This record gives sequence, structure tokens and C-alpha cells, in this order.
Amino acid sequence: MLAYIIRRLLLIIPTLFGIMIINFAVIQTTPGGPVEQIIAQIQGNAVDATARVTGGGGELTQDGLDSQQRLEQSGGFESKYRGARGLPPELIAEIEKMVGFDKPVHERFINMMANYATFNFGDSFFQDRKVVDLVLDKLPVSISLGLWTTLLTYLISIPLGIRKAVKDGSPFDVWTSALIIGGNAIPSFIIAIVLIVMFAGGSFVDWFPLRGLVSENWSELSLIDKVLDYLWHIVLPVTALTIGAFTGLTMLTKNSFLDQINQQYVVTARAKGLAEKQVLYGHIFRNAMLIVIAGFPAAFIGILFTGSLLIEVIFSLDGLGLLGFEAALNRDFPVLFGTLFFFSLLGLLLNLVGDLAYVVVDPRIDFESREV
Repeated sequence: MLAYIIRRLLLIIPTLFGIMIINFAVIQTTPGGPVEQIIAQIQGNAVDATARVTGGGGELTQDGLDSQQRLEQSGGFESKYRGARGLPPELIAEIEKMVGFDKPVHERFINMMANYATFNFGDSFFQDRKVVDLVLDKLPVSISLGLWTTLLTYLISIPLGIRKAVKDGSPFDVWTSALIIGGNAIPSFIIAIVLIVMFAGGSFVDWFPLRGLVSENWSELSLIDKVLDYLWHIVLPVTALTIGAFTGLTMLTKNSFLDQINQQYVVTARAKGLAEKQVLYGHIFRNAMLIVIAGFPAAFIGILFTGSLLIEVIFSLDGLGLLGFEAALNRDFPVLFGTLFFFSLLGLLLNLVGDLAYVVVDPRIDFESREV
């Protein structure tokens, strides 16, 4: 097993390199960039990432003209950057040097990956902070949402899926399927809004806080009060994420168990006189849970990043999802690629953890006997 783990860890390097080079190439083809963003700030035309309005191929300013129209009226030297007309070329060159755009594309990528190899992610273009510090600041929020949501999703989905498989076709299976389909049809952010209206001072009761992961006086509380305050704040966002996440896992568990229930070894076990619980948890469980365990890394990463993005916005939770989203809008490349590198590395490591969990569930699996 140790040799297999080492091989998998070594394979992470080229895989991570491939992910980064593809995304780096895609980003280079997108319109706009950090140079344009800095120019817009200098000229006073920059807008907030969450209040961006576009039209006619440019950003609209308060007078109704986009940046290109304003520059055409003002005149100035030709530049490859939108919004640079009217600015001295020396200033443009200084901005390019500051963000590293004075070097060719391939050299920028090589330098970036060389720095990432030592976990040096550089500084944010627009927040005047190191990317590592930003990620570490946002990490507790995203980890909290991801871990609690994944834990609750598995604790609900696995027993419910097993029960639905055992009671396949019964009234219990029918009405739980109706609830599951209904929960899957409603996006998590809609559920979040409904929860806020009902339980966070909307039109009904005011039982839970509307924003933040902890209260403002959290540092002054005792240890027990800190834990209770933290749990009090995450009830609504985690509930919204869990309702939207457990549907697929429940049906996957049910179908996996149904497939195993009809296998010949189950019929043989029952013919030997084993109790139904012994057959279900002693024989079927190990085989049926393999596919469920395989989906854990993808489920966790999905909840940690994409699934929690709108939830972070709605509940004012400053996590990694919101950080990456704002970095993409603002073309803050160090933050954008830094968060991408972090999520890719975490996802690859969790895939390895998922493979190792196979062995825990079913010791018959031997990864050493096959090539990676």
C-alpha cells in the first residue's frame, strides 16, 4: 500500500501541472486583465465586482458612456489596453512591470509554477495582501460549510438510501422520493432565502442570525458559549446546503444497494439462514458502499467551492468561494490561480483518500496488485 500511495502522490505533480496550464491558457484569452483594472482605477472608472454593468463591449460609467467611447472622445495614443488612451506610455509600462505583464506569456507561467512549487503564491493585485494570508483567512469559513454539510449529507443519505432500497416500492419509498425530488428541484440559494424569511427576522420568527460565522463579541465569550455561538450561526447556511446536496447521494445509495440485493451471493447468504440484518450489513454493505465512498471527494469539493458560493454571499460569509469569484471578476490573477491551485491540490489529495477508504470498507481490494 505504501508503494501505491507514493505513486499516486507523484502523479499529482503532472496532473496539477496540466490543470494549471489549461486554465492559464484559457484566462489569457479572456477580455480584460489586471492592467485594464488598474487603469480603470487610475481614471476613476472602476466599478465594484458585485455591481458591474456592461454594454456595447465596455464598462458603463455614470455618464452612460463606456470606457472606449470616452477615450475616443478624449483622444490619446494607441494602446493594446482598453482604457489606456490618454495615459503616458511610461505609466502603462510601469503597471505592466508591477503585475508581471512585461514578460512573455510562457515566462510568466514558468515563473508562476516555480513559485507555486515552494507554495509562494505572491501578492494580490488589488488587496495589498499575500495570497496565502487571504486563503488562510477565508479557509475556516469554507471548511466549516464543507465539512458540516458533507457530514450531515452522508449521515442522512446513507441510512435513508438503505431504507429506501429495503422498502423499494413501498409507500415509504414513494413519499420520500417525492420529498427528495422536490428538494432537488429547488436551488440551495432559494432554500437559503426561504430560511431567512422564516427564521432570521423575515416575515415570521427571528431565531437565527442573518450574517457572519460568529458574533462580534465572540472573542469575549467563554469556550462553551463560543461553540454554541458558532453552531447558532451555521444552522441556516448548512441546512440550505444540505437540503440541496443529499438528493443525489440518497438515490445513489439506494440504487447501489438494490443492485447488490439481487446478486447471487445475497440469495446464498439468506439460504444459509442468516438474519436479514446480517445479510444487509455483513455482506451487502461493503460492496454497495464502494461507489458511495468514491463520490466523497467530488461531493466535498463541490460543496466547498461551487455549492457554497451563493450561500456565502446570501449569509455574508467571507469564504474561499466568494474570494475566487471576486478574483475572477476583478482579474486578480494571483488570487485566482492561487485558489485554483489550492482546490486542485485538495481535490487530488481527497481522491487518494477516497481510494484508501475503499480498502477500509472492503479489505479484499488490493491496489498494490495493479498498475496506477
